[in-house]
Amino acid sequence: MIRFDNVSKEYPRTGLALDDVSFHVRKGEFVFLTGPSGAGKSTILKLIFMEELPTKGEVRVSGSHSSELSRGDIAMLRRKLGVVFQDFRLLEDRSAEANVAFALEVTNAPPATIRPKVTRALERVGLGSKGSSLPRELSGGEQQRVAIARALVNDPIVLIADEPTGNLDDRATRGIFQLLREINASGTAILMATHNLELMRRSEYRTIELNHGKIVFDSGEAVRAAARAARMSTEEAR
Repeated sequence: MIRFDNVSKEYPRTGLALDDVSFHVRKGEFVFLTGPSGAGKSTILKLIFMEELPTKGEVRVSGSHSSELSRGDIAMLRRKLGVVFQDFRLLEDRSAEANVAFALEVTNAPPATIRPKVTRALERVGLGSKGSSLPRELSGGEQQRVAIARALVNDPIVLIADEPTGNLDDRATRGIFQLLREINASGTAILMATHNLELMRRSEYRTIELNHGKIVFDSGEAVRAAARAARMSTEEAR
C-alpha cells in the first residue's frame, strides 16, 4: 500500500528533513503519524502524495514507485488518494455540494455521475441536508466533514489526514475522529498526522513517532517484534 525504503529528504535551504526512514502501511490499516513540529510528518505526507520526491531511497504507493513516475503517473496516483488538511481548504464562494463536486470536475468525471457521487459522499459524512450551505454557514466540524467528503468522493484507497482536528474543539474532534474510524472500518487505509495524544491513547491504532527526521518509535513494529519473540520462545520450548 505505502512503503518507504531508506528514504531521506534534504532541502537546499533548511537541510535534512527525513533521515533514512523506512516503514510500511498495509491495506486497510489506520496509522497515526506523530512527533514535535519539524519532526518530518508533513514531509512524509508530501512524499506520499508525490508533491515532493525523495533525495535518497524510494517511496512506493499502490504500485507506483517514486523513481519511475512521470507527470501523468503522478496525476493518476493522486486520484487514488484522498487528502484532508487542518485548515479545510474549501472554496468560500461555493456550496458544500460544489466543493465536493470540484474534486470530480478536475478529474474529468462524466457529468452524469457527479451529482449522485456528491450526494452519497455528503450523506456518508452526515451532511446530506447541508449541500447548499456555504462554508461560512457551517461550523468548523461541519467544514471539515465537507473536506472529508471531498477527499472521499473519488473512492480513494488511502486517506491522508494532516492534523484534521487541529482547528476543532473537543466535541468536533471526537466527531471527526469517529468518522475517520468508520471510514477505515469500511476498508480505506488512513494515515493521520496529529499532535493529539489523547486521541492516540484512546485508540488501538498503530503509532509511528518521528523526531529530527527519524522514526524513534513504531508501535506496529514493537507488536510484531514481540510476536516474533513469542514464536521463537514457543519453538525453543518444543
